[in-house]
Amino acid sequence: MNEFVVPAVVTPDPDANTTDLLVDRVAQAPADALFALPTADGGWEDVTAEEFHRQVVALAKGFVAAGVEPGDKIGFMCKTRYEWTLVDFAAWFAGAVLVPIYETSSPSQIQYILDDSEANHLIVESAEHYARFDEIASEVPNIGHVWQMHLGALEKLAADGADVTDEAVEARRSAAVGSDLATLIYTSGSTGVPKGVMLTHSNFVELSRNARIAMKEVFAPGASTLLFITTAHVFARFISIICVHGGIKVGHQADTKQLLPALGSFKPTFLLAVPRVFEKVYNSAEQKAEAGGKGKIFRKAADTAIEYSKALDTGHVPLGLKLRFTLFDKLVYSKLKNAMGGRVQYAVSGSAPLGTRLGHFFRALNVRILEGYGLTETTAPASVNLVNNFKIGTVGPALPGVGIKLAEDGEILITGVNVFAGYWKKPEATAEVMTEDGWFHTGDIGTIDDDGYLTITGRKKEIIVTAGGKNVAPAALEDPIRANPIVGQVVVVGDQKPFVSALITLDPEMLPVWLNNNGEDAQMSLADAAKNPKVLAEVQSAVDVANGRVSRAESIRKFVILGSEFTEDSGHLTPKMSIKRHVITKDFADVIDGIYSGAPETQGISLSQ
Repeated sequence: MNEFVVPAVVTPDPDANTTDLLVDRVAQAPADALFALPTADGGWEDVTAEEFHRQVVALAKGFVAAGVEPGDKIGFMCKTRYEWTLVDFAAWFAGAVLVPIYETSSPSQIQYILDDSEANHLIVESAEHYARFDEIASEVPNIGHVWQMHLGALEKLAADGADVTDEAVEARRSAAVGSDLATLIYTSGSTGVPKGVMLTHSNFVELSRNARIAMKEVFAPGASTLLFITTAHVFARFISIICVHGGIKVGHQADTKQLLPALGSFKPTFLLAVPRVFEKVYNSAEQKAEAGGKGKIFRKAADTAIEYSKALDTGHVPLGLKLRFTLFDKLVYSKLKNAMGGRVQYAVSGSAPLGTRLGHFFRALNVRILEGYGLTETTAPASVNLVNNFKIGTVGPALPGVGIKLAEDGEILITGVNVFAGYWKKPEATAEVMTEDGWFHTGDIGTIDDDGYLTITGRKKEIIVTAGGKNVAPAALEDPIRANPIVGQVVVVGDQKPFVSALITLDPEMLPVWLNNNGEDAQMSLADAAKNPKVLAEVQSAVDVANGRVSRAESIRKFVILGSEFTEDSGHLTPKMSIKRHVITKDFADVIDGIYSGAPETQGISLSQ
């Protein structure tokens, strides 16, 4: 069966808007903590639902006093922090629409989003953000106020709105209905010009109410999470909103270098992350063990954990395996769990596939990584694995209120409460991806098993067709290679070529540790490391692992290790760290041509056996 539609478990309310989620939460549990703010001594100070609501209303009054009108669009450029959700709800209470801008966006990207969205105002977090806006300020004359958070703009707004009545804000707050625009989120532009995705109040409200019930174990009383991925992206944005709805305490830590200390002090019960985070946790632990002369023990512990998890799926764990597992739990697993705060039971992962090996490893540590799938156009999740019935390697079944089906060519189509209202000012682009009966063409391809569990196999536009006519899904090769500790990014190439090849970059964080553990100079540059025989051999081993999962015709025959990184600044990664494949293949066209020219191997090139 190629179509699964899961009925909603909550009766839809077409009159509800996102502010109702906060109002309802305050009515249910005003004194419960909704957020926690970091303190100077490394601790956390709770913010109750009642206090958060008070701050939201005060800021909303400030917006009203400043001249923000219902329907106005406010650009917002800010890293992941408490104020993100505060501004989000305050804008809704004032009847406005937030337009997120990634904090890493360039002046030209800021200009495009502000101009295309017809934004009326802008909020920036820092002086550096303001400087980027200032470069293009004359090109966006429609921007009225530019509020600078680092200069105390939010506090001043709240003070200036003191004379606005509660009744005025309540009228603004309650005016929006479910079909009204709640936010305009621009796609990352990995496949072209960014498009403004129109998400409605109902998208957030109905998805939150249904997903909370479907994932009741994750969003349980007393649950908490520490957000560190960017809130400008729909994934973290949705989680912030569902946590307000569910009364889940949220902390923030945008600096990933401070993530481990923050996890240790905050002690969350679940995490929101992308697979790269779990790869880094595992690889860092392995290299740390290696540096301490305990690498062999760690690898045995990892193999035992994976074997244990797989045995759980069979319903029987042999006694010998149980004893080994108990030993390694004391020696290895408990330390890893403590590093994540000691209370993490679940992690919701999206944006890319998580390797089955990692899924089994963390599951054995009693950390269930619930892979899900969705896009900006589906308000983030369309499917997610369920706590009591999850299948490692899949992205789970459709959430309540959502339908998933496959087209004849395997493309995934989605319908339901989470599907967007269209692309801003782009009716033709909207018509291209929406069927007449409300199904959204995702552009991804996959399979659905008999239980309705979805597996993503690739991106439709990224399928490579070799000169021999073989169809190759790049992700099937890229993901296992990227799991290697020293690999940064992987881009598989070979369209209309005689064989498949890959461009590979090194991970600048993990590389020095690995080099030191392998008797090499830890300060070696990326360019020198790309030519190092031990590095080449390690990357070759990662390529061999990937090749072992596909046929000979699909395997990588050559790869190039580049002496530089793919970064957002270089224009090769999106703000959520996805590769811009078309940009990379264009910028490195000479390198790719060299692979297929038959020329002798050059710097950083290795021929796969």
